[in-house]
Amino acid sequence: MSKTILITGASSGIGKATAQLFVEKGWNVVATMRSPDKEEELTKLDNTLVTRLDVTDSASITAAVNAAVERFGSVDVLLNNAGYGAYGPLEAFPMEGIRRQFETNVVGLLEVTKAVLPHLRAQRSGVIVNISSIGGKMTFPLGTLYHGTKFAVEGLSEALHYELEPLGIKVKIVE
Repeated sequence: MSKTILITGASSGIGKATAQLFVEKGWNVVATMRSPDKEEELTKLDNTLVTRLDVTDSASITAAVNAAVERFGSVDVLLNNAGYGAYGPLEAFPMEGIRRQFETNVVGLLEVTKAVLPHLRAQRSGVIVNISSIGGKMTFPLGTLYHGTKFAVEGLSEALHYELEPLGIKVKIVE
C-alpha cells in the first residue's frame, strides 16, 4: 500500500517540485493550493489529488484533509510548505499586513497540522515536515515580519517534536 503525503503550497516552487518527486517515487500525493483550477501539470499525474487549501481558510483546510483521507485512506506525511515573505520597514506595514503574514506562515501551519494530527495519532505514526528558512535562524534588514514568523516555526516545530515523539510521530524542520 502506497503512503500518502499532503503538501500545502504545491502550486509552485518547493511544493510543486516535492509533489512531482513523491509521485515519481510511487507515493499518493495530495497537492493543495489556493487556486487548483489554474493547475495544469500536477492534475495529469497518477495518484495525485489536486485540491483547494488556503491556510487562512479553516473550511478549506478541513475539506482538503477530509478529501485526502477519503481518496487515499490516510495521510502519512504532512509537508507544511505554504507561506510567503513580507519585507520592508515595520512602520510601513498596516496591521492587516502584519496579521496576514503571521496568519499565513504561523497560524495556518498550526491549523493544518492540527487538522492532520488526529489521523497521525490514530495510526501512531507519521511525519510532519515544516518548511522554515535561514530566516528562522538569523535576520536581515527589513525582514522583521518574515523572520518573526520563521523563528516561530522553528520554536513550534521543536516543541511539537517533543510532544509527538512518544506517539510515533516525527516532526522535522527543513530550512
